[in-house]
Amino acid sequence: MKNIPNISDAEWEVMKICWLKSAPCTANEIVKALEQSAAWKPNTIKTLIGRLVKKGALGFQEEGRVYLYNPLVTEEECIQAESKSFLARVFGGALKPMLVTFLQEEKLSQDDIEELKQLLEERKE
Repeated sequence: MKNIPNISDAEWEVMKICWLKSAPCTANEIVKALEQSAAWKPNTIKTLIGRLVKKGALGFQEEGRVYLYNPLVTEEECIQAESKSFLARVFGGALKPMLVTFLQEEKLSQDDIEELKQLLEERKE
């Protein structure tokens, strides 16, 4: 597995915009998308884009005076890395205590319970 950079919560918001687009996007497109959902100024968003490029999470290509940004890591890779990091930090890497905590604290629908049972049965085999 390739090295996935550590992405902050704010950077995660930028990445979500890039993952949603099927084609590379400009900084202005990212700014416009985030201005609707976050109270960030354009320079803040451009700083976040620059950090993601330095971390290797975003790549870019220059077309004239415009930079087109594209994700270099997938959302799934980042979710997996964040999950492992969370599990290690909060539960010492032990999966069972985390599952027990979530199952005790969260309300689950009958469909959720059936899906979890099915997943556990598949893992059993």
